[in-house]
Amino acid sequence: MNSKQNYQKNLIPVILAGGKGERFWPLSRKQRPKQFLSLDGSGKSLLQATESRLLAFTSPVWVVTSAQLAEGVLEQLPQLPKENLLIEPEGRDTAPAVAWATLEVCRRHGEDAVIGFFPADHWIGDELAFYKTLNAAVSLAASQAAIVTLGIQPSYPSTGYGYIEQGEQMGTFEGLPVFRVQRFTEKPNRQTADAFLSTTTAAGDCPYTWNSGMFVFRAGVVLDELHKHAPEIIYPLEEKGVAAYPDLPKKSIDYALMEKTELAYVIPGSFGWDDLGDWNALERLLKGDAPNVELAKHLGLDTQGTILYASDREELIVTIGVENLVVVRDNNVTLIVNKERTQDIKKVLKILQDDPNLENLL
Repeated sequence: MNSKQNYQKNLIPVILAGGKGERFWPLSRKQRPKQFLSLDGSGKSLLQATESRLLAFTSPVWVVTSAQLAEGVLEQLPQLPKENLLIEPEGRDTAPAVAWATLEVCRRHGEDAVIGFFPADHWIGDELAFYKTLNAAVSLAASQAAIVTLGIQPSYPSTGYGYIEQGEQMGTFEGLPVFRVQRFTEKPNRQTADAFLSTTTAAGDCPYTWNSGMFVFRAGVVLDELHKHAPEIIYPLEEKGVAAYPDLPKKSIDYALMEKTELAYVIPGSFGWDDLGDWNALERLLKGDAPNVELAKHLGLDTQGTILYASDREELIVTIGVENLVVVRDNNVTLIVNKERTQDIKKVLKILQDDPNLENLL
């Protein structure tokens, strides 16, 4: 398949790069967030890999990031046009970021501009399959009033992802089925996730997909929907631009718009995807048949199911008789945590933040 086909010139891709990636601490820190890290051994940071993937489909890209990270983004992406870097004075979650970027793209390129939003920290396994799915989304968004999300075919009953329930099928684009969104469900408990996947048919089709956080739409369509469903965000931005940020509510685009609009569609994708939410993601990506994931010089006796990472690959980590741990050594911090407790890293960061003697470790 030709990955570019006929739609690449019609898509303006925007990378959302303002996140902190706290659950990858201590490797991820204030000035070195997750999207600046290379976690898969490729040598490229997640942000650089995202840009490369999108530049193979279309160009140029835009990036939305925080004032704190803007300089780092430009260092990571030296070919990024500076006028395409939108700098938020403070983080207000994804709804203000999407609204402001859409306004700016509309101002430069008009209401019919097709925009795609892509988180900076995702891993994509099969890029050609990704391009095919993205082509279908661009085709749909260009042809009708639609806010298209890329759904991910679930491979296990994850409790860490949101789910999208498919409604009626509305046809096919680029050979892929398109469905109305029936319902969004935030991160479910294990029983609910099991119930979702139990609906998979004998043919392997599941009416539920993971919510990837990737969206495609025409600028004018989303601006109209924001006026209806999120006036507290879009009107201040139209009136004051970025100066409105301090007074904007902190809302995700899912909560502010996607759960309310009647124009939401989903295209299920099977292209190998992970949002790399915490250290356990490395096991899904890299373990294979090995007993451990070793991104460090490691000597292990009776050690299994353990993820090891050292920023200095000359430092030796020795483990004896342990299993199911995450062990991370980065400069002045060593983290040792059970894999089932990685969500609690955020609790540690709160303790560090509240202690002036320790906040330099963030």
